[in-house]
Formats: sequence, structure tokens, C-alpha cells
Amino acid sequence: MDNNIVHFLRLASALNPASRLQEPIPVTIELLASVLCCTPRNVKFILRKLEDKGCIEWQPGRGRGHKSGMAFMRSVEEVLEEHLQELTGKGKIKQGIELIGLPEVNGPLQERLLSLLNMHMGYHSETESITGLDTLRIIRNRRMEKLDPATVYRAFESYLIEQICSTLVIYDAKNNSFLPGLAHMWEANPEHTSYIFYLRKRVRFHHGRFLTSKDVKETLLRLTDRQSPVSWHYRDIVSVELQGDHRIRIDLARPNLFFLHLFSCVHMSIVPYDVDFLHQPIGTGPYRLLDYNEKVLVLAAFDDYYAIRPLLDRVEIWYVPELGYNDRTYQLPDTEPGGTGAGEGECANLSIDYPALGCRYIMMNFRRNGRQHHPLFRQVLRMLYHPEALVRELGGNRITPADSFLPWISRRTLWNRPSFEEAEKLLRSSGYQGEEITLAYASRREEEREEAEWLQRRGARIGLNLRLAPYSHFNMGELLRQADLLLAEEVLEDDWQWGMINYFMNRSNHFYSLLQQSQRDEIEAQLQDFAGVPEAAGILLLERAESLIRDNCWVLYGSHLNKRAQLNQSLFGLHTGSFGFLDISRLWIKTGFAETAQGGGIGTGMSNSDSVE
Repeated sequence: MDNNIVHFLRLASALNPASRLQEPIPVTIELLASVLCCTPRNVKFILRKLEDKGCIEWQPGRGRGHKSGMAFMRSVEEVLEEHLQELTGKGKIKQGIELIGLPEVNGPLQERLLSLLNMHMGYHSETESITGLDTLRIIRNRRMEKLDPATVYRAFESYLIEQICSTLVIYDAKNNSFLPGLAHMWEANPEHTSYIFYLRKRVRFHHGRFLTSKDVKETLLRLTDRQSPVSWHYRDIVSVELQGDHRIRIDLARPNLFFLHLFSCVHMSIVPYDVDFLHQPIGTGPYRLLDYNEKVLVLAAFDDYYAIRPLLDRVEIWYVPELGYNDRTYQLPDTEPGGTGAGEGECANLSIDYPALGCRYIMMNFRRNGRQHHPLFRQVLRMLYHPEALVRELGGNRITPADSFLPWISRRTLWNRPSFEEAEKLLRSSGYQGEEITLAYASRREEEREEAEWLQRRGARIGLNLRLAPYSHFNMGELLRQADLLLAEEVLEDDWQWGMINYFMNRSNHFYSLLQQSQRDEIEAQLQDFAGVPEAAGILLLERAESLIRDNCWVLYGSHLNKRAQLNQSLFGLHTGSFGFLDISRLWIKTGFAETAQGGGIGTGMSNSDSVE
């Protein structure tokens, strides 16, 4: 951090010059030494530096008893905005984030600086260099978890692993089929108890070694070694046989028609057997990890990628806490949000909406004693947290009422409107005595806060004492001890069947953690034969498992959500990957023709959708 900026902020904070700009303020060297925590001699050196930068004017006192005068020539806002522009212009994003995080920077000023920083994110091209690297910078306001395919459970971390690693097969959501990945072919015996995968040859890991069948076997074993929460899905594997460097056979204890889904999911991203992925994330994916620390994650295009090399050379994902934005912006240089593009009247930035697969909902904490264990009380909550009323009264990104994670199932529901009188009568029948019920929600999500307060008001109308508990950093142990209810959001993968079965059976997700063992056993009994039946029968089992949690009000569905992305119309190759994120491996930038002498230009419009978390 620039010491001159720190000194200027300390002086401004101590002397409060906001209403006295360019007006001399009486001070003494001794006072300034105290404010700046330095010697009187150093004070004069610091003042000279600030004068040279045009931040202050210094008038030393003449003679004993005469105070000196210091005038602030520029406002704090002006100085900080200029310095942030200077830092980001030089690519010093880390220093810019540190500037915004200074204790003296808060409130509206912090919001302005964050907006300014966001404008310097997006696409940057080193057109004057020999390499001509194209870089995309993105802001995140949640700290990233460790990257580990075996244990990953957050959507964004899963998305990053998919950029670094590859799987044996790739699920094609459009056609509900599988495409070759690291395996160029596969086959199963008629009973679906044995599978053979044929690996591509000369596929390189990021550290240079070629992929072999041993890497696939060790990746499978790693799920057990790391006590992966998805191990349940692989429990029927009885043997793994290496039939050469590029062929592997897997034998099962019973038929499994769902087996390819297990080898296209992020948890079976193939990692090298000779590297500890936790300390050195290495895969065969389109991007290799260049840097990963508490401030930034940097991806670089992998030139030896076995498929098509990414057109975008570098991606920087910067962590800026408490940013507060719900939309992700992919901003290009020399444009302003909402400005115009090359053609007269054309909008250079497009707001793209898309419906997310999944919904927002409320989970019950059955691991904590409380009224939520009573079926009638849960029915009351169901009446209060009414999906149709939620969408009708709050609107926003809530597009349709949810009665399932899957929108096409929700559309089957015919909604009634229970009265508050009915809910109040049922509340008394549940034995509720006015005790406090705690609802936890993520403070960084504005719509969750809005929803929680809406439910609190509705509860108060019938005498329900609902306490809201916002959290900024999720802690499952603390939630289990203190909260009765949890407001959450689930976004499913493109492979929604895998997403649903994994939601029900993943040992590390919030839903599983909040259930009692008897409830988990009920769900597992419903899904025990899921992998061994044809697809139509498997879908029916998923619907029955969801009916179990819906009919018993173990979860309360709220609304299906609309996601939004701000896109510049010069972004091409817009394709969504898993969980609805922008597939950066296919992104490129079209700069267009230079303007003619008459100032004319050629504009181009895009309507492809980008997705955000």
C-alpha cells in the first residue's frame, strides 16, 4: 500500500476536512506526529510528499505561539478514486483491493470504489506485446474453498475443477447422452456388471506426464482414501483391472445402468497418481492453475490440452469480500455500463436472464431439539412460506412457485391460498407456546434477507416468534447448535438425474447433515435400487424420494429463480457449463473493425445466454 495514501487518510480522519476543503486548518507539528505515529522530523518529510502530490498545502507557523496551517486541496474521494484508477490501470488489482479494505474506507465511498474496481474487471488484451495475451478478470465476494474433486460440494469450486480437470466421459444435457472425454470409447457387458474404458493416447497432464489407466484407478481409490461424501455411489465396485496403459476394466457386484453418470461427474475428475492434488492441483483440463492464494486464483490456457485449446489465455478470479453484487459483469475496456457500442443507439452491454435448474427453499434442522420436529408445526410453516404468495408478493428474481427442485414437476401443482386463520388454528394444535424459532440465512444474499423478513412478518400475524440469524461465513457446527431452520438455494448440474441422486445421498451437503439417521435411512431405502433400473424407473424413484421430503415437510420449497448476467455484446463463444456458469474455455472477444474516417462503425448483436451462480 502507498504510504502517502495511508498518511493522507490518517490526517483526513483526524482533522475531518470534508467541509473545509482548501481552507487552512490550525495544527501543530506535535499533533501531526501523534496522528501519523512518527517523529516531528518525519512529519515534515511526509507533508512535503503530500504537497508534491497536490493533496495538501502547508503553511508553517512563524514564531513562538503561532500555529501552522494545513489545507486539504483535494477530497478523500477524489484522491482514492484517482489512486485506484492508477493501480488498476497498471494491473495492480491486489493493491486496489487492499486500498478498498482500509479501515478508513467505508459506506458510500467503499461502494463507489467497488463499482470502479468492477469496471476494471473483465477483458484485457495485451495487443502491443508479442504474445498478445487475452485476460478475463472476474470478482467474487465469497472466499473460495480448497479445490478437491473428491470432497468438493460448492458449485463454483466444482466449476473451477471442471476447467482444470477432465472426466472419462462427458454428459450431453441437450441430447441426454454421453460424449467421449478422456475415454474415446467404452463398452459394457449385457448384464451391465462390467465396463471397459479405452483411454485416449498422449493426453498430457499439466506437469507434462501422459495419462495412463493407473491414474484412473488411483482416482477411484482416492475417493475412498479421502472419505469422499459421494463414495456411496461407487460402493458396488468390486475390482479394477488395468489392461494396459490405455484400457481399464471395472467389475461391479450388481448391474448398474447409471454407471456412466458416475464417470462424467466432477468427483471423478481424473487426477495424476504421482501428485498430491490438494497441494498441487493438476489435471488434463483446458486450463492449468497458475496461482492460488487468499486474494486471487489465476488460470492459464494449457497449450497441450488434448481437445481444442481455449481462445482466452488467462483468467483471474479476485476475492473482494462483501462486494454485494448479485450479477456478474463481464465488462470490456473503454465502455461504460449501459453505454453504447459501435453503432448509434446500440447497447454495448446486454442483461441476460435465464431460469436456474433448482430453487430456493427452507430446510428443517432435525439435529436440534425444537418445535420443528412436530408435523403440524411444519405444516404451519408450509402455509406461511407459501410459494405462490412468495412469488406474487415479492417478485424479483423469483419467477415461478416451486413444489420441486425441477420446474417441470412444479408446473403440475395447482396452488390454493391457505388463510392466516387456518394457519393460526393449526399452530395452536401443534402445541406451540410462543418459543423463539431461529431462521438462518446468508447475509450476502439480498433476496434471502428479503424473504426471511417476509416470512417473519407473516409469522407475527399468527403469533409465531421467528428470530432471524444472518450469517456471513457458513459454519455447520454452529448452525446445528443454534438454528431451527435454514434458508438455502440449490442449483443442479446439467445432468439433473445425477444432481438429484447426489443431493439425496451426498454425506457432506447441508440437507443430509440436518437429518436424523432414521430419515436418511428412509431416503436410502427409496433409492437403494436406483442405479440398477432403466432410466424411466430411476426417474420415478427420484420423484418418490422427493415426495417423501415434500409430503413430510422436511424441506419447504419456495421459488424457482431467474439468474442474470451482464454481458458485453463483443463477447462471443457464450456457452454455459455445469451449474450454469459461463464456459470460459469457449469464450473469445471480437473487437470489430476500426472506425472509419467518417466515424462510422459496424455493430454486432448477440443474444446467447451467459450464466452466473
